[in-house]
Amino acid sequence: MRSIVGQEMLDFLARHKQKPFRAKQINQWLWERGATNIRQMKNLPGTLLDALEEAFEIPAASVQKAQTATDGTSKVAFEFHDGQVAEGVYIPSRKRVTACVSSQTGCKLNCAFCATGQLNHGRDLSAGEIFDQVVAIKNMAEEQGNRLTNIVYMGMGEPLLNYDNVLQSIEYITGKPGLEMSPSRITVSTAGIVPGIMKLADDKVRFHLAISLHSAIDETRNRLMPINKKYPLDALSEAIQYFHEKTGERITFEYLMLRGVNDSLDEAAALAKFCKSFPVKINLIEYNPVEAFDLKPSTQETVNDFVQFLEKRNMIVNVRRSKGQQIDAACGQLANRSVNS
Repeated sequence: MRSIVGQEMLDFLARHKQKPFRAKQINQWLWERGATNIRQMKNLPGTLLDALEEAFEIPAASVQKAQTATDGTSKVAFEFHDGQVAEGVYIPSRKRVTACVSSQTGCKLNCAFCATGQLNHGRDLSAGEIFDQVVAIKNMAEEQGNRLTNIVYMGMGEPLLNYDNVLQSIEYITGKPGLEMSPSRITVSTAGIVPGIMKLADDKVRFHLAISLHSAIDETRNRLMPINKKYPLDALSEAIQYFHEKTGERITFEYLMLRGVNDSLDEAAALAKFCKSFPVKINLIEYNPVEAFDLKPSTQETVNDFVQFLEKRNMIVNVRRSKGQQIDAACGQLANRSVNS
């Protein structure tokens, strides 16, 4: 029982001489209140609860472990019905509270800066398992007197390689029955899966799209992100242009600042040139060291020069300071370390 109630449930209710409105109540418990146990459905009669428990189960994600950093960021290890684990992050700030959720229990893209790629690929998460992460982090926020304001699909995995489940989870989050959050509060991040970006455009999605770019030079990006060999920058540019034409949305580029790798002014010039074909916002991200990789964050002086170069060319640039480094919860650090620590 982890989908919108359909004909199977209506037939079940009819066999048990229950009115059809019970289906609406079950939906509300599942997708508006985030029930993880049939016994939580308090407004259903006991006989129906007994019958539901015999016939169905809710394969809900459970919180296996949570760690909190001094900056208030919490990393949560979620265990699923088959024992697989993925991590999500609760990120509070002065103006917003963000849930960073995973779409897979590993990642096969093997980006040179990301700890998740060191894991086995694992599997895709179902729409319900993604939804459960959001609900758990939403509850965490409310327990601290806060309100969940934003959701980013930037945890473990590549969302566009789990396309259907990711979009279905967003339907649960934004729809009714569901959490009824605005799609404008949701960002899906991709490493540049060109067919997925084109499909998002055709589906006319209303959430934001972010692309992990990290270089606008094919040679550099090939080293950092092997997916670039399959979908090089020319193909990615065409997909982004198509997405913008179909949706009118401004894309966000995520760009890790890596010392001596992609932080030169030649790289900045290539980035500025790449961005001429569509409106973008650029987030320069402080690199979070990962023990397995010999990479270092750019110096503050280099970052400042990079920003000034782009701003002189009328680019919208933000510098993102990482949160959660203390507990390996920052960008690129999710690797289920908390499970065995």
